[in-house]
Amino acid sequence: MTTDQLIHQIKIKKSFLCIGLDVDLNKIPVHLLKEEDPIFAFNKTIIDATHHLCVAYKPNTAFYEAYGIKGWQALEKTINYLNENHPDIFTIADAKRGDIGNTSTMYAKAFFEDLAFDSVTVAPYMGKDSVEPFLAFENKHTILLALTSNQGAFDFQTKKIENQELYKKVLETSKTWKNSKNLMYVVGATKAEYLADIRQIIPDSFLLVPGVGAQGGNLNDVCKYGMNNYIGLLINSSRGIIYASNDNDFAEAAASKAKELQEQMALELNRHL
Repeated sequence: MTTDQLIHQIKIKKSFLCIGLDVDLNKIPVHLLKEEDPIFAFNKTIIDATHHLCVAYKPNTAFYEAYGIKGWQALEKTINYLNENHPDIFTIADAKRGDIGNTSTMYAKAFFEDLAFDSVTVAPYMGKDSVEPFLAFENKHTILLALTSNQGAFDFQTKKIENQELYKKVLETSKTWKNSKNLMYVVGATKAEYLADIRQIIPDSFLLVPGVGAQGGNLNDVCKYGMNNYIGLLINSSRGIIYASNDNDFAEAAASKAKELQEQMALELNRHL
């Protein structure tokens, strides 16, 4: 999916909501555990109930890898279901990969060619030769970890090197990499006060913003400081939507929570556009 196609979907749906499909078998409704593939059954039902309210889905691969081959098969079925039934939805493999060049190439092939995701999250610590293999894929997006929402972000990301915070150095350096136009960035909603500075460095890039909802991020603040002329935001909510209920009404509850966020986003878009 191209960036223009993503922007088009945001305008059509009046939403920049991304739903995280982080499936924990200890949290899904008990009746689904009787299914042949409870992870996929859960995902399919959530997708069917919410696809008209969001523009992206983001499975965190750890929640699938933890269940071995069955988990990976459930991930494959999930992305295939999305691509076949909702090709207008932007898909994110939240894998946080990052390794030397030839290994990164294989990671990129796994997510972009085999699984056919639109994007994958990547850690920047090993530098450009670990990221550029992902950037080489046409109409695919690499979402670089820039300033994350966890408390440990302050261990390194905000430390100053030669009077500049490390995350700012990452942002500026990444702009020099080959095919950097294919970059998006992760910026946690709990770091909304940093967004104004971030937009000075990357004014036109899309930001994937986790942390709204269960982690305490504020949607209004994120939009105030992070929205650009192209909208430029994908706001992720995972637990707050998919685990709104663990009973038979889980799909309806998820749709209700997604609708709440979508309506807030529609107001923000009306103010901005």
